[in-house]
Formats: sequence, C-alpha cells, structure tokens
Amino acid sequence: MATSRRLSPQNKSALAKIIGPALQSEGDIFSPDDLNTLLRKYPDVDKAHIKLWLSSSAVLDRIIRAATHFFTTMSRAEVEAKVRVYAPNASFKDARDKLEANHVVIISGPPGVGKTTLAEMLSYAYIADNWEFIAIRSLDDGFAAIVDSKKQVFFFDDFLGKVGLDQRALASKDSDIAKFIKRVGATKNARFILTTRAHIFEEARRISEHLGDQRLDITKYSLDVGIYTRQIKARILYNHLYVTELPAPYVGALWDAGAIPRIIDHKNYNPRIIEAMTESVQIQRLSAEVYPQAFINALDNPHDIWDKAFRRHIGPMCQHLLITLFFCSEYGVEADELRAAFSALHPYMCRKYTLPFGAKDFEEALKILEGGFVAIKGGRVSFINPSLRDYLTSYLDDDDLLADMATNAVKADWAASVWKHVKAERKSRSDHKAIIAGNFMSIAEKFTRLPVMRRDPHEPNTYRFYDLAIVNRLELLIEWWFASRDERFPQLCLELARNPADGFSAWREGRTLVHLVRDLRNGSHEGFPVAQELSDELERRVILLLRGPTWPDDIESIYSAIDAADDTLSGEVIEAANEAIVREVDDASDNLSSVDSESTLKDQIAALEKLAPRAGISPVKLAQAIAAIESRMSEIGEATDEAPAPPISGRLPWQADKFDNVALSNLFATLIGDGPVSSAKLLPITSFVDVPF
Repeated sequence: MATSRRLSPQNKSALAKIIGPALQSEGDIFSPDDLNTLLRKYPDVDKAHIKLWLSSSAVLDRIIRAATHFFTTMSRAEVEAKVRVYAPNASFKDARDKLEANHVVIISGPPGVGKTTLAEMLSYAYIADNWEFIAIRSLDDGFAAIVDSKKQVFFFDDFLGKVGLDQRALASKDSDIAKFIKRVGATKNARFILTTRAHIFEEARRISEHLGDQRLDITKYSLDVGIYTRQIKARILYNHLYVTELPAPYVGALWDAGAIPRIIDHKNYNPRIIEAMTESVQIQRLSAEVYPQAFINALDNPHDIWDKAFRRHIGPMCQHLLITLFFCSEYGVEADELRAAFSALHPYMCRKYTLPFGAKDFEEALKILEGGFVAIKGGRVSFINPSLRDYLTSYLDDDDLLADMATNAVKADWAASVWKHVKAERKSRSDHKAIIAGNFMSIAEKFTRLPVMRRDPHEPNTYRFYDLAIVNRLELLIEWWFASRDERFPQLCLELARNPADGFSAWREGRTLVHLVRDLRNGSHEGFPVAQELSDELERRVILLLRGPTWPDDIESIYSAIDAADDTLSGEVIEAANEAIVREVDDASDNLSSVDSESTLKDQIAALEKLAPRAGISPVKLAQAIAAIESRMSEIGEATDEAPAPPISGRLPWQADKFDNVALSNLFATLIGDGPVSSAKLLPITSFVDVPF
C-alpha cells in the first residue's frame, strides 16, 4: 500500500492490524519518505519517468540557473508549476527521439493543443543536463549564437507566425530556416526545437521550394489533440485544478454538476481553454454556483473566455495597453518600449472618443492588468495566456481600429505587424485598405532615422535587433503605395535606399536586396513610379556589399539570388561577386583562428567549391584554401566531443488499458477532501459514456 500521508512506525502498525492477513509485512506499506528513498536507490526509475525527473529539486535548480533570457525571468515556483501541470504522454518520447535522431524537431498542431508546453518540457530536459538554452525570435539570433563546441538547444516558438503567412513573407525567411536546420543537423552539439500551427506549416510546405524540398527532409512532428487519451485529458484538467489551488467550493460545484466528464469528453477540449478557465482571473469573476456552466460555455464558445472580461471588466486605458502589447511583439516586450507605443496610442484614442487620460495611465493600467491579463518578468511584459492573444486577433479585425493603429505606429515592426493584420483580415475592402495604408505615412517618414540595432539594456556590450531591416522597410513602402497610390511612398523609398539607418548588411539582407531588384525590373511591381531609379540604387548597394567584408556563405547566398534574377542585373554585379570570391579564396587562411565552428568551416568549403569555378579560380589555389580550412577543422574536431542526450528514457509510466468512470471518480476525489469518496455521489454515472484508453 502506498499513501501520500507521512507515516510513523506506530501508524504503520495500526494500518497493518486494519489490513489484516492480506498484508505480508509492514515493509509493504510505503509513505512518501519510503518512496523517495527508493527513488534515490534506483535513479534509473527517476530518469525513466519525466515528471519525476523534471520535478526533482536539483533539476529545477539547474533550470532556474540557466543563463537564457527566456527562462531566467521565471521564478522557481513558475517552472515547478509548469512541470506539475504537464501530463506525460507519448508525444514527449516521440518528439525527443526525433530530436536526437535528426537534431531538429518541428512540433505542429492546432492553437492551444500544447505545442509550446511540449517544447518547454523538452527544453527543460536539456537545460537540466547542462545544455545552454537559446530561445530565438529570428534566425539571425540563431546564426549569431550557435557555437559547435557548446552543448546548445535552440527553441523557436511559432516560427512561421501566429496569424497568417503569405508567399512574399515566406520568401524572405524560408531559405534561412532551411539553412539553419541544415546547420544544426551538421553540428554534433546542437538541437533545434520549433513549433508552428499545423495549417500554417502545411501552407508553408506547399508554397516554399526550400521547406518542401525532399532533400532537406524536414522533420515534422504533428501534435494533435486527437492523440490525447481520456486519461491524459483528465490528468491535464486535474493538474490545473490542483496547481492553481482552485477553492474547494468550485471543485465541488464541478463535481455536483457532473461537469468533469462533460469537460473531458467535450469535442472542443483544448489545454489552453483548460488553463484559462482555471486561472484566478476567471475565478474572481464567477461564483462557485455558475462556474460549471461557465466552464462548459467556454468550451462551446472559446471566444467568450476573454470577451466579457475585456469589454466590461477593464477600462479604456487597460484595453489600449493590451492592444498596444498585441502589436508590439508576440513574445513580450520591454516595458520601456511598451510605454513608448502606449504613449502614442492612448492619448490619441482618448481624444478621438472624448475619454479622460492622465500622465500615470500607463503605470495604473499595468498595475491593474498584472496577474490577470499580463505577466511582468525581468522588465518584460507579455500576455498571461496565449488565448488572450487569440481573442484579440479576432477583436482587432476592425478597419477603424486598424486605421488608428497605423496612425500611431512608433516603430517599423509595429507598422509591419498592423499591416500583416490588415492583409489577413477577410472583411476589409480595398478602399479601407487604402485608407489604412495612407495612415502609415507618419511612421514611413521616420524610416531613415529608426535604428535597426540597439544596445541591449541588460547586456551593455551587446547589440540586438531592435527594428525591421532596411529591405523589409522598403517592401512595406512599396506595398503601401500599391494599396494607397500615395505618391509620397515612392519618394520615401528612394530616400531610404540612399540613406539607410545603420546601412545594409550582406548577412542580413543581401539575398533579399537582389530579389527586390529583380522584382522591380521584371514586372512584379509593374506600375511602381520609381521602379527603375530604385532598382539602380539598390543594385549599387548590392555591389557595395560584395566589395565590403563578407563571408563565403554570404557570397553564396547573394550569388544564388543573382542566378534566380533572370538576367535583370548588370554585369557589374556579377563582376563584384566574382571579385568577392577571389578575395575569399585569397584570404581563406587569414581569419580562421576566430572561427570555432566545424560546421561553419564545412559550409565555407562547400561555398568555395561551388563558387570558385564561376570566378575562374585555379584548382591549385582552391585546394590550398581548402587545406587551410580543413587544418582548422581538425583542431576544432579534436577539442569537440559529441554531446550525449539527456539521461532520460522518456518512457511513459504504466497506464491502465481503460480509463472508465470509476477511475475518473477516484482521480478527482482527492481534490474534494480526505478519505474515500463515493463516485456515485460525485459523478453521476449516467452523465457520460466510458471511452477506451
């Protein structure tokens, strides 16, 4: 017999007498202390059961100490709560096995199905085994951080976007995704975990030559709520009720109303809805008596979870702050950056609708929203639950609101986020899009002054991406002209091309620059007033990039774009590219000491082998350059051992073949009170049907 109650020797003796001859010895009665002693004695059992292993004190300490911007802002209690809420299932082992076999796993599925939770559990497992964790928001972050000699696990949440994806947007990133996946696959010590929504991933594979390339063999792991058995669904609900410490009257109300099985067996069962309906912010708005029906209503109509709270329970300044946060970033934003955006939007909205506002509205709104709508950690503000962002995605499908957002944009990436939402909105008419596009004029006029990079406030010696790259700003200006036909946008394109803030980068946008020159000259932007003049200026910029500092893979990337440019580029571009190749071969051995990545050097060799014949490089000179690179690779290889996987098997605990009504009652009875509870009292057996496990 095992119990969660601590037992003294006297307790065990008393229990032995009650049990009688069915008990062979008092040693067959296990208290928590006995179980923990056995786990210490048999550590393989601990490692084989992910929940036991991740929730151990030593592992939690290592996770909290991980030097990453994503998790260091989390408290120990928050990490522990996530682990306790997680319900182990087959997806963990399958995803981990794919990750170890391929070094890359893409977890896809519908919104709220648990993609991010699974990715976090995988990440925790690697962090706990002393891997460096790097949460990235762009492929640039990944390329800048990867080091072959380190054990690193990269996490890219919702890498194809949360709302929509068009072919032009994908074209600017799919090659980098494919390249980074290949980069990780060739590295002994790197792992790459990505999540995305299933429909977006399938659309991306359909329209992308890189993601759909069979030679790349992208690892795909589809996480679908359909794989959740009835027992796993019950465990997820139980864990949330237990961890959030839902007051007993609320749990009792769920029991008495027979709502537990209705929730678990609901056709719209979704872990995100379960999380939202068990958080304190929802409980505060509902009495215990109406809670069961409200829970069922949330499953019937997921949109309603946040609708009443947003429209009726908070004031305009709080609504404006949440809208500001929506367009600032999908991953949270620095409080100072949020304040700047709010300070532009909030007074404008208040004046437009004759509402009062004050100097302290930002602080007051943040104070009201914290804990119920937003989380604030390490100076960053984010939505407390992704379902709130899902709600706002629908709420903001309003032309008037979006026009206001465009008018008050203070950064290029905010403007891009609003415009992306406008393009995704199905109801918007072309005349409305024209008005919204025209409202971006204020921010467009600042494009030449807004920095691309900014010093990290937490790491003064580090610069991070702060706003859109110049080429992406040019693409926005072109799109806004086609939507609005405002002649100021083409002139702003020329100004930006001639005076780009922070300049252009061969690594960041060399390939995209060539694509834009091609599109301006081949008719893709037919009718754009300054197409020829702009393309000439951008071609000049491509030549300057090629004549400046470059790496072989930068040149290869630009050269591949040149090949796809369909003879729209001048011979001077080809000449500059060939000169860059010659320079790279001549200087191949000069900067090798600064490279500590074996796979980066392999990429350099592959690039030089591919490019050298184009520039007329002799085989002897090429061989000398490759020999120097291979020598450096040997030095690195001797110092780098392949990192083993975390010492966990991922094996699932034993599960019953069926999870029937009685098992369901026994599970949830522990939340009601002490002692055995009649399942007939708590769950009317006639209220639901047995579902095989």
